[in-house]
Amino acid sequence: MKIGTFLTSLTAALMLTGAAMAQQAQPIVIKFSHVVAPDTPKGKAAERFKMLAEQKTQGRVKVEVYPNSQLYKDKEEMEALQLGAVQMLAPSLAKFGPLGVKEFEVFDLPYIFPSKEVLRSVTEGSVGRGLLKKLEGKGIIGLAYWDNGFKIMSANKPLKTTDDFKGVKMRIQSSKVLDAQMRTLGALPQVMAFSEVYQALQTGVVDGTENPPSNMYTQKMHEVQKFATVSNHGYLGYAVIVNKKFWEGLPTDIRAVLEGAMAEATTFANTIAETENNDALAAMKASGKTEFYTPTDAEKAAWRKAMLPVHQDMEKRVGKDLIDSFYKEAAKLGFKN
Repeated sequence: MKIGTFLTSLTAALMLTGAAMAQQAQPIVIKFSHVVAPDTPKGKAAERFKMLAEQKTQGRVKVEVYPNSQLYKDKEEMEALQLGAVQMLAPSLAKFGPLGVKEFEVFDLPYIFPSKEVLRSVTEGSVGRGLLKKLEGKGIIGLAYWDNGFKIMSANKPLKTTDDFKGVKMRIQSSKVLDAQMRTLGALPQVMAFSEVYQALQTGVVDGTENPPSNMYTQKMHEVQKFATVSNHGYLGYAVIVNKKFWEGLPTDIRAVLEGAMAEATTFANTIAETENNDALAAMKASGKTEFYTPTDAEKAAWRKAMLPVHQDMEKRVGKDLIDSFYKEAAKLGFKN
């Protein structure tokens, strides 16, 4: 081989090797989209996962977090994940009903969790894992459950008794269970994207809504709601999910590290949720813009009695056996339905 030809071949080989190394050095990008503010429990947990993932993989993974519906609204984000436009989401559990996995709407049932301990028993046990497994047929892997908290009712009129809901237009997530809950109370449920709720409350398109205090506060809903009732009637949580094809295509070692990072971020998320909600409730009370009411024990019992029939009404939709499995977890901890 002539020297010139050899040098040319060597140069080409070095260029190819350099290009391959450069390509190999490119980090794996995970776009993590969500619809709430960065300073909510979910927003903070997403940032914690980003930090842990990048740190533990030594830069081999880059997590880009997009909060506050920057990329997609409620109805759009699940399709974007399935198409691979984003790799990770943390949608509220109600979002899986419209996707076709209606069993997740069991989490929307009013008074399904008598305590945080029962909730944890479900999400960290076989019942919770079984529900996540159902997502795989939709091209989705469920990684973890993240808490937000228990919901309060708000409106521009006092909501002290169940009779007060009659004719009130209440924003809900797209959930047949939440629709049934509001109709049972005599309210008029209105499905609406989370990012649109503040303006809808401000302009009177809807009269009220239900949210954990942290969501209500960070979205400034207390500025456009005159009254709120600390009812703690329902739970709002999230499932952290990834695109199945993307997740299974990751190098085995990277996937294992990310699972560890997610476990740590989940512990963080579920630890801060209660504190964040308590702080948000205190801040809203201090603002004086919303008048908060805490029901008496008798009023709480009346609310529960009025809404428990929703459980039976939804048996055909979410599954009687599944609802019973939630009751069994509660019974293990000494609670009776």
